[in-house]
Amino acid sequence: MLKKSSLVLIVVFFIAGILVGKTADYLISNTFFDDGSIQSSDTPNNIQDLIHIKNQTDVAEKRNALLSYIWKENKIPTDLPAQIEQNISDPNFTNMENLKQIDKLTIEMDYGADSIVYLFLPENSNNKLVVYHQGHDGSFANGKKSIEFFLKNNYSVLAFSMPLSGMNNQPVVDLENEGKIKITSHNHFYYLDSDQFSSIKFFVHPIAVSLNYVEQNYSFNQYYMVGISGGGWTTTLYSAIDTRISQSYSVAGSLPLYLRQSQSDMGDYEQTLPDLYRIANYLELYTMDAYGADRKHVQIFNKYDPCCFANPEINTYADEIKSTLAILGSGNFASYIDDTHREHKISDHALQIILNSMKE
Repeated sequence: MLKKSSLVLIVVFFIAGILVGKTADYLISNTFFDDGSIQSSDTPNNIQDLIHIKNQTDVAEKRNALLSYIWKENKIPTDLPAQIEQNISDPNFTNMENLKQIDKLTIEMDYGADSIVYLFLPENSNNKLVVYHQGHDGSFANGKKSIEFFLKNNYSVLAFSMPLSGMNNQPVVDLENEGKIKITSHNHFYYLDSDQFSSIKFFVHPIAVSLNYVEQNYSFNQYYMVGISGGGWTTTLYSAIDTRISQSYSVAGSLPLYLRQSQSDMGDYEQTLPDLYRIANYLELYTMDAYGADRKHVQIFNKYDPCCFANPEINTYADEIKSTLAILGSGNFASYIDDTHREHKISDHALQIILNSMKE
């Protein structure tokens, strides 16, 4: 026969097990709303209530707050690349139509992290630049087809990989309470965040520095930004903080948190970082991307995407963003569902949508 004390322990553990199970079920079946609260994954009653942008001052305040959060000062840094190599040769990019030369930019950052950026210059140029950002599946060499598409249409291309990916390094960091660790995953960035440093900087600093270099050395009359997957997320964030980007195009890049109903849609550290989205939630970032004279933000989602953000209910928020832009008095927002393929990529159809939009 069990002793009374043993029986009490069994009952306690049984109840605890039930509570833990219920908590786990709750967390799995619920998600964070963009305003920071935890709600069911059903569409909120009033999307407009989640967009806390009512005038130009609100946009400026959120942009300054994002700059301060990322760089700890409310302005785009004026840094330049640590190294420039002009007219390099790379076997990954041979025999590309209308390619004149490739310049290699090296950007050095905190904790020994770096970013390798290629500037593709066309033989025949329309004097416009596309900032192209690759997703989590490796180097921007995987986006060669997209890069060549823009070159063929006379655009220069500035190409980026995600932090720690492609030619970008994976630094070893000596943490005070943990010892030395190699930073191989974006989720490791949690260990680096502090009041003095935000690891979101790794995602956007290379773009700012590269554009600073381009501005000093070329006379492009318009900057666009295009990204796939994590590169689409980067496009969304960066275009919100730097108005040098006039038009931005995110492909399978992000969704408001209330629409993320599967684990594959949650993304890495940067996609759900609470401190970042308390400043500007996704709906507000989309609005900031689109707001301004001659500015535009376009989202493209793959209907049958095997990775993430497949066939989203973009109708739940697209009209609300357009309504907000109408109140603000300028800016354009558009969204598309690409049903021409079953892959996680920028399709030929999507590239044509982007090109047509850029020419409008």
